[in-house]
Amino acid sequence: MDRYLAFDIGGTFLKYGVVYEDMTLFETNKLKTPNSLEGLLRAMKEISVLYKGVNGVAVSCPGAVSGEGIIKGSSALHYLHGPNVKRLIEDRLNVPIFMENDAHCAGYAEFWKGAAKGRKDVLVMVLGTGIGGAVFKNAELHKGANLHGGEFGYMLLNSEVQDSNDVWSRVASTKALVRVVAERKNIDVDSLTGEQIFTMAEAGDEVCLQALDRFYHLLAVGIYNLQYIYDPEVILLGGGISAREDLIKKIDEKLDGILAVVDLAKVKPNIEACKFKQNANLFGAVYGWLKEFDCSKVAPI
Repeated sequence: MDRYLAFDIGGTFLKYGVVYEDMTLFETNKLKTPNSLEGLLRAMKEISVLYKGVNGVAVSCPGAVSGEGIIKGSSALHYLHGPNVKRLIEDRLNVPIFMENDAHCAGYAEFWKGAAKGRKDVLVMVLGTGIGGAVFKNAELHKGANLHGGEFGYMLLNSEVQDSNDVWSRVASTKALVRVVAERKNIDVDSLTGEQIFTMAEAGDEVCLQALDRFYHLLAVGIYNLQYIYDPEVILLGGGISAREDLIKKIDEKLDGILAVVDLAKVKPNIEACKFKQNANLFGAVYGWLKEFDCSKVAPI
């Protein structure tokens, strides 16, 4: 059976795995995302050497990915923006590369064989270092006039705009959660992880509990806005945090509170976790590769 090497370039981790054409995952691993483009290319090359004989390489990454391979917009990895990253990866790995925005990849996976299969109007949110998104209308990906369709993370939640720190990604991402807790505990932000915050909260840490409560509220506010902008059938949540079994329940509770106050709102957002959770980006990148290079193996979504 054909197999494909997939990379998910994130602001915190570079994830990778081998995906079979039937969408089974042979193995997956991750390492801290290198702090330079050369470091990233070197790491991807070293990983690809370990998996010789794959049929193709698919890449999920942040930012607005153009057809030619230039990543527009902005992200936590500033070095991705400007050069033709796709071409650089192809030259280094010496194989044809499919590259697409991470949230778009997550959406592809969910429409292919996941929680969006059989649906038409869907929003996908990827929660991580920032907040990414994808818009699907009639089961077709909508990229927008400037390739920014679905960039929910740029949404403003504060009407008194001071700077870029007021955008949704900077206040309601997992990176924002870590920053808030680090500041309140007066510790180095690099010494703390989201996983540690959840563990400390479960042990009763008041700072972590309060930060998580605010985190869930801010996510719910943005999701409420998205529901009334687009009115999708479902809003799917992906990213590493989507693996937490209580995520949907906590956000759902905050949505109930918002709807109780805003009595004009009668439609409650239907939120679900991506079926493939933290691996959705890897699977979706492979779907994109098959769609571009071997469409006989995938049916249109």
